[in-house]
Amino acid sequence: MDSPVPPRQAEPRPRRRDRHGRGMRGPIAPPQVPLSVSRGEAFIDLVHDSAERLERRWPQLAAVDFIVREVPATGGAGGPDDPDGPAPFGLDGDVVPLGRYVEAHGDNPDRIVVYRRPVEIRTKSRDERALLVHEVVVEQVAELLGLAPESVDPRYGQD
Repeated sequence: MDSPVPPRQAEPRPRRRDRHGRGMRGPIAPPQVPLSVSRGEAFIDLVHDSAERLERRWPQLAAVDFIVREVPATGGAGGPDDPDGPAPFGLDGDVVPLGRYVEAHGDNPDRIVVYRRPVEIRTKSRDERALLVHEVVVEQVAELLGLAPESVDPRYGQD
């Protein structure tokens, strides 16, 4: 007679190989390769590189926080939802800021905020993005120091 069929396991067994028998898929690139860095992480690196370049010339920038946000808050830069506080001026509805300087208040130090998505939309390559990020950081540092951008970085505006 027929032997009874054993019951199936409730949990599927972990697969040791993919369905084509070539082995498990691994990461596309090892962690030390730049390909494994996300766009957001790469953008943060650009902002910090620019800040470090300026800190060599202006040591007082060591006390400034350089922050990256995705986009300005829904109410515009400095709107009621902006975690960086109110903007000192009203914004035209057609203008999207690329960055912003937030003056120190209370225990919070001076902050320079760079908005990632508006900068990325305006650039096509990593080199263009690095130049635009540096220009935005220089402009905000100039506002912080009360100087012209050209005096903050003599190469400002040059390609």
